[in-house]
Amino acid sequence: MASTENTHAQNNSSAPCVEDDFTPSALGTKEYWDNAYRRELETYKDIGDVGEIWFGEGSMRRVIQWMQKQNIPLHVAILDIGMGNGVFLVELAKQGFTNLTGIDYSIASVELTRSILEGEDLTDIKVQEQDFLSLSPELKGFDMCIDKGTFDAISLSPEGQEMSKQRYVTSLRAALKPHGHFVITSCNWTKEQLLKIFSPGFDLVQELPTPRFQFAGVTGNSVTSLVLRKHS
Repeated sequence: MASTENTHAQNNSSAPCVEDDFTPSALGTKEYWDNAYRRELETYKDIGDVGEIWFGEGSMRRVIQWMQKQNIPLHVAILDIGMGNGVFLVELAKQGFTNLTGIDYSIASVELTRSILEGEDLTDIKVQEQDFLSLSPELKGFDMCIDKGTFDAISLSPEGQEMSKQRYVTSLRAALKPHGHFVITSCNWTKEQLLKIFSPGFDLVQELPTPRFQFAGVTGNSVTSLVLRKHS
């Protein structure tokens, strides 16, 4: 299974925040992800390979270790935003978490995740095709929402980047309970930028440690991982 911790990471150093949106990319389109997950679904059916782990296995371990240190109850309602191949849901289930939901706007992602969950005998996990920017009313009341790369992809949308970011924040507020946690991992945004985007409405709980690099005398992080808490 491929690790994308470094291959997808951009320079995320402690430089001043850049206000402009990113250059639009195919990574911000539904067509790109539909095609990508169709290929991964075919590969899984052929050889049982679940495909790429977004940001690598290290990104999953960091989040799970934080949850364990905080003694997060195993029954809490968790939403995986943009679940991809569902591997993170599998890892959460293996750690004993029992109230798991995954969504993705790609039907191929949903089919792939369901196939992987069936192979792991984890059919109690709820998965559905859902665009987080147009969140269904029933998808609310979560204790925790987790995002590994979905907000990054939205930030690369060829159409309406600023509006998409605002809709994301609105959906996140609707999905989470008061004082619920939001864990985001990003290779496009710095800590300072993410805090600006998600405030007001969220407080920083903790910045999770991520790999660091040094280039030309400047030290920074290739990936940002934050735990935020929603206000009441």
